[in-house]
Amino acid sequence: MIPAAFEYHRPTNMDGVLAVLQEHGDDARVLAGGHSLIPMMKLRMAEVPHLIDLQDVAGLNDISISGDTIWIGAMVTQHDIIDHAGLAEAAPIMREASLQIADPQVRYMGTVGGNVANGDPGNDMPGLMQCLDASYTLVGPNGERSVKARDFYEAAYMTDRDDDEVLTAVSFAAPAGGYAYEKQKRKIGDYATAAAAVLLVKEGGTCSSASVAMTNLSDTPIWSEAAASALQITSVDEALIEASVEAMLGDIDPTEDNRGPVEFKRHAAAVILRRAIVQAWSRA
Repeated sequence: MIPAAFEYHRPTNMDGVLAVLQEHGDDARVLAGGHSLIPMMKLRMAEVPHLIDLQDVAGLNDISISGDTIWIGAMVTQHDIIDHAGLAEAAPIMREASLQIADPQVRYMGTVGGNVANGDPGNDMPGLMQCLDASYTLVGPNGERSVKARDFYEAAYMTDRDDDEVLTAVSFAAPAGGYAYEKQKRKIGDYATAAAAVLLVKEGGTCSSASVAMTNLSDTPIWSEAAASALQITSVDEALIEASVEAMLGDIDPTEDNRGPVEFKRHAAAVILRRAIVQAWSRA
């Protein structure tokens, strides 16, 4: 389908972006890579009278690693993440996840900011950012503020971002220990039926720290404190892995759709999470 008519804006700085947002309010939307918003516009699921392209705004496509802190601009693409040697060393789970997003054509254009900002429960990065305990930088007419990824998502396509704010960056501490991002999908380019991000730190044969999150199994990404707690201060044996999986199954709330009925999704979630925990523990 063809989207409804819209006015295209391409400001060269953030002041210009905010000016358009303030002038047009709910009628304006920010465009990063476009792989979430443009399909919705074509299907007439979203009508956007004023489209604001961020391509020419400087400073949004940088990756910075300073000590243990990683900063990724909103316009950094999935390909940029895959191709960045420093990021692959400091946070290899980012590269592992990006390689599983869609296909190369999408990864060349799809951005981190677009993936995390719009609240699509099927996107990969929101769950991963919750697992990493990342923070989002939001810029609006009243200045800049930071929001934890674990507090950002309220419901499907509903977030803590105000209409006149722009998400400009994500940041997090470089993760230690073992990692894994596992994903099950019907075909290349599809959203996940279930995906899991796991971080585990091993000290003396015991898990000293754990973080577990899953994607596309509720109307928001799910970071499960209970699933992580089941693994902490343990040897992460088969029984404890099952306890973590059961805890996550208690936190998710999948719905039936063209990826399958609820019971299949719960089964897929259990299989994928189990694989991710085993893989992360083997790397810890």
